[in-house]
Amino acid sequence: MLEVLAPGPLTTVQDMGRPGWRALGVPVAGAADGDGLRVANWLVGNPEDAAGLEFTLHGPTLRFDGPRIVALAGGEVEASIDGWLVPMWRPVALAAGSELKLARVLRGARGYLAVSGGINTKPVMGSRSTDLRCGFGGFQGRALRAGDRLPLGRGESARGRALRRRRAESRQRFLPANWWVAATHDLRGDVAWLHVLPGPDIAALDPRVLRTLRSGAWIVSNSSDRMGLRFEGPEVPRVPVPEQISAAVLPGTVQLTPDGSPILLGVDAQTTGGYPRVAQVVRADLGRAMQLRPGDRVRPVLVDEEAAEGLRRVRARELERMRFAIASRLAEN
Repeated sequence: MLEVLAPGPLTTVQDMGRPGWRALGVPVAGAADGDGLRVANWLVGNPEDAAGLEFTLHGPTLRFDGPRIVALAGGEVEASIDGWLVPMWRPVALAAGSELKLARVLRGARGYLAVSGGINTKPVMGSRSTDLRCGFGGFQGRALRAGDRLPLGRGESARGRALRRRRAESRQRFLPANWWVAATHDLRGDVAWLHVLPGPDIAALDPRVLRTLRSGAWIVSNSSDRMGLRFEGPEVPRVPVPEQISAAVLPGTVQLTPDGSPILLGVDAQTTGGYPRVAQVVRADLGRAMQLRPGDRVRPVLVDEEAAEGLRRVRARELERMRFAIASRLAEN
């Protein structure tokens, strides 16, 4: 069992989402930065689609009633047990009764905690993801609160056995592995460069709109969440926007609102929308996009479909190499 002592501003149970229900208007949901949760699960020996915790800007404080292996990934997080810093991007063996304090997310917007065995809440439509807008999934369909107790799956497995044994022999409250993997996103720098494909409605707009969207530096607004990121920046030319019926949208779709503000749709976004679809963030950059926080600056880089596919393949190869390396280290006895 995992007890929530302090929840943080927004901590939810998430897995890799519930695809296949969009025709009924159900968002995909799931981890906003899927690669962050995926790698955290690999590090503790879970299937990549096991449920973990996603927290935004500041994490929760948690107590574990039994020994577990945990891993932190995603944004750069301050984490500690009994005042001792807990490192990220590696498995960490915890003793029963350990209290893990996850504090500020120093870089990026969201951190991910995976626990060996996964969080074992009841699946809804094949997923344990929390859909905050619809109010189902995860733990009672809501963000976590102090006093919540989350069921965990079976935590003992052959993977990570050596790390668990060394922690028990050392009698320490926690013991990190002496190896780690690289972060899945580079969150350094003053500007995030996002590769985008031209949207299906861009041809219907005045060419000045596209030039402004491409050439400007955009700033993430405070009115951003898992449903979407709103941007502030250069004044978009006021041009007539053709009326249209609602059309399909996806996580990563960039829409242009009537006031000229672009919105990048997130994993909790609706399945259809009526605003012009001016761009689509490529799949390889979507997790990085969802790590943007208010005040971050963004520049779009327009690419074609061939380049987008190339970026996807590079990303897939990087993750596969990481998965294989982690599995090899966890198998050591």
